[in-house]
Amino acid sequence: MDNRQTLIETLDQTQQRMVELVTQLSEEQLDVPYHVGVNPPVWEAGHAAFFYEVFIFNLLDGLPSYNPELDNIWDSFYLPHQERWTPGLFPNRADTLTYLDTIYRRIRQRIQEQPLDAWPHYLYRYSICHQNMHIESMSWCRQTAGYPAPPHFEAAPTPSNRTPENPDVTIPGGTYRIGMPADDPAYATQRFSFDNEKPGFDRELASFRISKYPVSNGEFLAFVEAGGYERPELWSFGGRRWLERPQDINLGTDEPAHHAPPRQPAYWRRLDGVWHERQFDAWRPLDPAAPVRHVSFWEAEAYCHWAGRRLPTEFEWEAAALGNQPDKPLQRYPWSDTMDTARAALDGRGAGLLPVDALPDGDSPYGCRQMVGTVWEWTGNDFLPYDGFAVDVYPFMSTLQFGDHKTTRGGSYASSSCLIRGTYRQAYLPGRQDVFTGFRTCARETGE
Repeated sequence: MDNRQTLIETLDQTQQRMVELVTQLSEEQLDVPYHVGVNPPVWEAGHAAFFYEVFIFNLLDGLPSYNPELDNIWDSFYLPHQERWTPGLFPNRADTLTYLDTIYRRIRQRIQEQPLDAWPHYLYRYSICHQNMHIESMSWCRQTAGYPAPPHFEAAPTPSNRTPENPDVTIPGGTYRIGMPADDPAYATQRFSFDNEKPGFDRELASFRISKYPVSNGEFLAFVEAGGYERPELWSFGGRRWLERPQDINLGTDEPAHHAPPRQPAYWRRLDGVWHERQFDAWRPLDPAAPVRHVSFWEAEAYCHWAGRRLPTEFEWEAAALGNQPDKPLQRYPWSDTMDTARAALDGRGAGLLPVDALPDGDSPYGCRQMVGTVWEWTGNDFLPYDGFAVDVYPFMSTLQFGDHKTTRGGSYASSSCLIRGTYRQAYLPGRQDVFTGFRTCARETGE
């Protein structure tokens, strides 16, 4: 299949998913309550269309915007987050979907008819990836608001009532390739990447032991029931400050947000002695075999202190996931250099609650499982540029997050398979619980 057809198919799938996310909400649901981690769904759709205009029609063709008067409304840099809830600020759903559809059809026609040189191909991929980022954020918006699951999300499996053993995998010491080459001739097509993944470099790592699976609900429940949230000695200074700040968590459409200090993960509750987890608009018995999710960096860090473990560095994480070394061909996925959606929980598959020991065909070269998809995994690193970093076409893709965000890796079950890879770096503020974040741990060596 040639690159032109691949682009068109990916664009079509992306457009369909976003339109469904907007059209299958009621008028009342479109009015999402304000939350710092989400956006109004209609604004997200308009913003995605605007991004295509700026980086393709404006930049490549010098064409004016669909409606120049709205450019600063759709531009996330110019419109402060809280102002996106201003009544009447942007067009209604019908008009915004007309805008989104118009831009989509123009982009599709351009891909079909114009020469597919490296630069426009790169901009197409960039804009499609950007739209898929917003598809994931529109998915966690539904979780935050207690709305029904997004269209086509598979139902979670029946809880297994088991906590899988989580053995360590040994990663041998040596030199590992990290990130993506800045001068890769295929950067615009098969090996697209963002600026924060480049330039790739070699990193010498000592041997380390990392858990085969992400931390499960059952493992994290042991921390909760051991009073982990009430033991300040387990929490860092930043973690204790986070604990002291009341959390604004919506536990469902049938009950108000609570503002008490956390004593368990964001969407857990104990009812009549049984732990439950809210998955979008439904409460289900907590499945101990499923990955823990919606935990902040501070919670992951405290769990590690309690368990005598530590978070991996992002370089250790990438070495365990990909095993790239200077004398071997580069691969972007744990299994090969080609995406295989049957090997990972992506695109809404399994509602993020497959057991942590599922999907063995997706194991990394060293036997680590579910390192792409399932849940974003916290690492111990601040989100910082690699040496030699150069800003890509969109200057705010990475730079606004450098310094005060933590690095997560791997993507989640809500991530799009056309977007994610093992070198992909995502930045979240350490206190966030609304996104689909979990973690895995490393063994502490003697003296740590």
